[in-house]
Amino acid sequence: MTEEVNFYLEEARERMAKAIEHLETELKKVRAGKADPNILIGITVDYYGTETPIQQVSNINTPDARTIAIQAWEKAMIDPIEKAIMAANIGLTPINNGELIRINIPVLTEERRRDLVKMVKTEGENAKISIRNTRREINDEIKKLEKDGLSEDMAKDAEAEVQKITDEYSKIVEEVISKKEVDIMTV
Repeated sequence: MTEEVNFYLEEARERMAKAIEHLETELKKVRAGKADPNILIGITVDYYGTETPIQQVSNINTPDARTIAIQAWEKAMIDPIEKAIMAANIGLTPINNGELIRINIPVLTEERRRDLVKMVKTEGENAKISIRNTRREINDEIKKLEKDGLSEDMAKDAEAEVQKITDEYSKIVEEVISKKEVDIMTV
């Protein structure tokens, strides 16, 4: 295969890998009924006029399976952190004792678990759509190369390779989703 074809195949792999990374990042935010500091990813705090990730202004840990403890590095940051968690609307209520913030993770009901599984499947479908869009765009580029002189056999081989890459990454999406589904449904 030509250098251009190899370039597009490599680009397909990179873009599909980014779709998987994005999926995994989004799934970390879905709580599975146990304390996980990752559900706070994406929450920013007003740190003296600058929106700063919560992890950069505090120490976050899980003292037990149902509690997240947030220790602000500066006492003045406790209230802004509490407000940021409330504003993030993650379905959890922070408890501020003036020294640190605790978030108690309630036990998930069966109905809530099913809702979370639906959310996970939606995120998985979004990742698959992104992967299929990448496949379509790369195949379009290969067709352009074919018009510019790439042999028909090479173009067919390249499209077959793109499909193989697409199948590979779609399978990874399925594995990630099923793992998260088991995590959510485990009591």
